[in-house]
Amino acid sequence: MNFEITEPKTLPLEANGHILSFSGKTEAEVYFLAGIPQVSGVAYGCGVCDERPKYQVTDTAIKVENPCPYPEGLTTEITLEVPSGKIVVTDGLSPLYSYDDSGLASYNSALGQAEAIRAMAAAGCAYGPVGNSCPGLYRTGPDTYVVARPGYDEDDNPDLPEDDCFAGIVTDLWAYSIADFDHWKSRGGDPDTLGWTVSVVDITPGTYRFTHHTGERGFNGDAPGAVVFAHVERIA
Repeated sequence: MNFEITEPKTLPLEANGHILSFSGKTEAEVYFLAGIPQVSGVAYGCGVCDERPKYQVTDTAIKVENPCPYPEGLTTEITLEVPSGKIVVTDGLSPLYSYDDSGLASYNSALGQAEAIRAMAAAGCAYGPVGNSCPGLYRTGPDTYVVARPGYDEDDNPDLPEDDCFAGIVTDLWAYSIADFDHWKSRGGDPDTLGWTVSVVDITPGTYRFTHHTGERGFNGDAPGAVVFAHVERIA
């Protein structure tokens, strides 16, 4: 059997909507192993849909056969019931709230994170990845909020009003986690043992919709100025 390996060749990469490099690479390397093309220098799977690409290699380009099914990325919406009128806000509420990640897409992809958000919502927790940003929960109007990271001017003044920040989130977990206070207690939460990284916030009782944005195409958590990770609004 012929196991000859050819020298690698750099060619333009036509990703067909997939994100295979977060640095914006538009080229990849290809070599042939026993006559079969092997593509290297890019991610194993798409950063949006987690699909492992199938390549067509020509003399002039490396092309991904199937388009990414999420050309605009993913905006993830969930709802959280807050009958108590109080919420617990922190980065992580494990082990009281968790999910089984078997069968889900990789958490390194937008699809995997969207599936994690929905799985946590099913357990009663509004959850979302925010990187190591240390955001806060800011009020923006009657029963509306954002989970956001402020930007700062040259004098270190934030561009989000500090008086509207109801809770800061220390992101050791690189996420936010928000649950109804009574629901959290019913699962074993102990108000007497709350640490300094956990806040209890009074809000209007009701149903809240969380619209999470980090999976959207073009979202940049390092952008200058305020960055909104999620919009929160009372809908019922």
